[in-house]
Amino acid sequence: QVQLVESGGGLVQAGGSLRLSCAASGRTLSNYAMGWFRQAPGKEREFVTTIRWSADSTYYADSVKGRFTISRDNAKNTVYLQMNSLKPEDTAVYYCAAGASTRAVRTGTGNYWGQGTQVTVSS
Repeated sequence: QVQLVESGGGLVQAGGSLRLSCAASGRTLSNYAMGWFRQAPGKEREFVTTIRWSADSTYYADSVKGRFTISRDNAKNTVYLQMNSLKPEDTAVYYCAAGASTRAVRTGTGNYWGQGTQVTVSS
């Protein structure tokens, strides 16, 4: 079992930045691909980004490419999401996910999930 706890959400103005963190416990994070999803009010949960266990491969949703950056520190069992140039449409609950591969994370297959952290971007 992997337990994931997100932090770093909050309220920010459009154009601002936030950095989310996801701390893992229970198992060594380096065994898993990691990722972030988000869910806006009234919408389905959507994939944002994922990173391979070795950090040598990342994937991003088109909506966040060039603005968001995922990274990980396996020694600290933590994954990060740096969000720049935030837009009101980025407002959502952001969830951390751990899976067997980046493909598994992207498709939500057998993922472990955190409880989510709220990000609100005001216009």
